[in-house]
Amino acid sequence: MWWRRRSLRFRLTATATAVLALALAVSAYVFVVVLGESLIRNIDDQVYQRGREIVALSDAGRLPDPVTSVNNTIVQVLGPDGRIVDATSDTDRLVPLLPARARESAARTGAPQFVNGRPYALPGPLRVRVLSADHGVTVIVARSFTEVESSLVTTGHVLLVGMPLLLALLAAASWLVIGRTLRPITLLRRGAAAVGGTARSRRLPVPEARDEVHALATTLNDMLGRLEEAEARQRALVSDAAHELRSPLASIRLQLEVALSHPEGQDWTETAEGVLEDTLRLSRLAEDLLALARLDEGRLSRREPVDLGVLARRTAERYDLGLDLDLGSDAAPGPAPVVLGDELDLRRVLTNLVDNALRHAASAVRLGVRTGGAAGAGVAELTVTDDGPGIPPEDRERVFDRFTRLDDARSRDDGGAGLGLAIVRTTVEAHGGTVHLEDASPGLRAVVRLPLAR
Repeated sequence: MWWRRRSLRFRLTATATAVLALALAVSAYVFVVVLGESLIRNIDDQVYQRGREIVALSDAGRLPDPVTSVNNTIVQVLGPDGRIVDATSDTDRLVPLLPARARESAARTGAPQFVNGRPYALPGPLRVRVLSADHGVTVIVARSFTEVESSLVTTGHVLLVGMPLLLALLAAASWLVIGRTLRPITLLRRGAAAVGGTARSRRLPVPEARDEVHALATTLNDMLGRLEEAEARQRALVSDAAHELRSPLASIRLQLEVALSHPEGQDWTETAEGVLEDTLRLSRLAEDLLALARLDEGRLSRREPVDLGVLARRTAERYDLGLDLDLGSDAAPGPAPVVLGDELDLRRVLTNLVDNALRHAASAVRLGVRTGGAAGAGVAELTVTDDGPGIPPEDRERVFDRFTRLDDARSRDDGGAGLGLAIVRTTVEAHGGTVHLEDASPGLRAVVRLPLAR
């Protein structure tokens, strides 16, 4: 728990320092071991080389007395009886460095070994090697190991002092580097803390480096942009809804105030009818807003098979409209226009499109349902066509916005609140389909495409 409560910078620095300390410790150990083995091998080579030289001189009968010491090498030459017959001036001429049994074993294996030199008045341990010469002569060659010990001790002291300093320096460098690396995240946190509920057009700072923090900042800024757009749409919806609600409420208030101010000359039946009309308008607006709120969540009340052919036929009978069904030929019938969705929502889509078409049609409105062919594989196409004046191409997308009315539909009595086509598009998209308007020459055609149920 203590470790988890530490900052990310501290944990990264501590982890990097611990790993580095372990690596340095292992490296120092390996270095000292390798250095020691290298120095020992060097001494063994020198001892062996000097021993071979003494053996060659002994075999040739040219061995000087005393033997010359080369590179502080100690030499004892023993005769067949085990007595010292020649030696360097810095060693004992009476007592051999190795007893007889140890000399025989060392000569037989040829392996160097350590011998304590203090009993022989020699400083520190010795590295000793035994070689055999002709005529039973034995050559003992040794060299002091004190220099190697001193070198290893000095190296160890340097490492013991230098490694903590190097580790501290690297830990400080890691602390600074990690701090600079995490600085963009700190700036992101401060920028996010500065973004309030009423902030407008606020963005988080984006670092220059094209790294993961840059991608995170870009993603968060995109999210903030989407949130701002959603907030702007919500404010516009609230503002437009308030504006739409104000008109019928003001009408109801005015009618009631007039009726109460002059009750003796008031036709209460007419007043009640006017208030009822405005109340129904309020009710329709509230239902439309509730439908949009539900559809904005991207969920449907139910998902069940809905036959668009049956739905279009019932709507055509209700409004007394023409109906075109194109479901393939008798020889190659197309798939039934069955989609998965909410029948009530799809009925509202068709009703809104028909009401809009009837409002602008000159003489006729026709419904059409088809599958396959031009509609596309696996797609059901529903069309509502009128022969009215149509809509200019530049306005055919704008009419799907909420509370949008064109100039010829400004009347709130005839044109509604401007939510019909917005509900159509939101409902169709919630069912996984698309809707658009196209020229019918003359008139306008609304085309709804929905994926067929599998």
